Amino acid sequence: MVSYVCRYIATGDAQQTISYSFRLGKATVFNIIYETCDAIWNILQEEMIVTPTSSHEWIAVADAFETLWNFPQCVGALDGKHVTIQAPPGSGSLYYNYKGSFSIVLLAMCDAEYCFTMVDIGAAGSESDGGVFSHCALAHMLERNSLHLPQMATLPMSDVSAPYVIVADAAFPLKTYLLKPYPQRKLDAKKEIFNYRLSRARRIIENTFGIMSNRWRIFRRPLIALPKNAVRITKAACVLHNFLQRADNNNGGTARHYCPSGYTDTYDNDGNVILGQWRNDASGGDLVSLSGTSGNRSSRDAARVRDILADYFVSPQGEVAWQYKHTTDALRI
Repeated sequence: MVSYVCRYIATGDAQQTISYSFRLGKATVFNIIYETCDAIWNILQEEMIVTPTSSHEWIAVADAFETLWNFPQCVGALDGKHVTIQAPPGSGSLYYNYKGSFSIVLLAMCDAEYCFTMVDIGAAGSESDGGVFSHCALAHMLERNSLHLPQMATLPMSDVSAPYVIVADAAFPLKTYLLKPYPQRKLDAKKEIFNYRLSRARRIIENTFGIMSNRWRIFRRPLIALPKNAVRITKAACVLHNFLQRADNNNGGTARHYCPSGYTDTYDNDGNVILGQWRNDASGGDLVSLSGTSGNRSSRDAARVRDILADYFVSPQGEVAWQYKHTTDALRI
């Protein structure tokens, strides 16, 4: 049963093609695929998509972000993608997105090694990006502080205190626990450096989506499925992605080539980005980014958190030697 699902998701073959290959009725293949997707999610989700439940576990995630991507006290990278689907019958404009196609939304957070730690799947493509986040379980848990994030701590080698945060792009609101870049207008060097350092950490979720959509090639075309079934397929793909990525990270099994060296974005010794192979493999049918938002008024506390980290990144304790090459103002602050 699992082989049918893996072939369907990995190749993007039509269900009718699979029914011909295995000499099974189309309805039989249909039932096998969706029931097996449900089984993959129900059995493996708790083991494979692991959300930290204690301060100790969140700190371990943050340590990896600091070691690998030079962003301290970061507990995850957050982003959302539109999963394109065929126009659902009788749905009107409910699933019609800003790109002119129909979709459901996959909102996800990942750790520093391209594994999903939380996913929220199924919002209608027409919903605003701020609305998708504000209505998801992750936002509610963050607002209620029910994720057990660590308390504020001093940044490495300094006496400056800052909270543990999630990094995201401009499509999301600025919160004390959720940082996004400074608006791209008349930035001084300090703000440019903050945006660059945040981009290094945020790029991990972008690469995670890239790995998944290019290994599970069903996402390279619109899903020929009702929204509820597109959700089932996407859930199974997220679980299978983590299953293979964890095996790949542990150098075990046949999954060692799931994400080979050079497949994701990397950086050279001067901090220049080297684009990963998945970007060359991408096509117009891949997962579509959420649109940018405007008018998200942030609180003074949220803006202060961003400013604290911006100041830290240009201090002797928080700077990296090559960051100043990535500002329009080449002068050291």
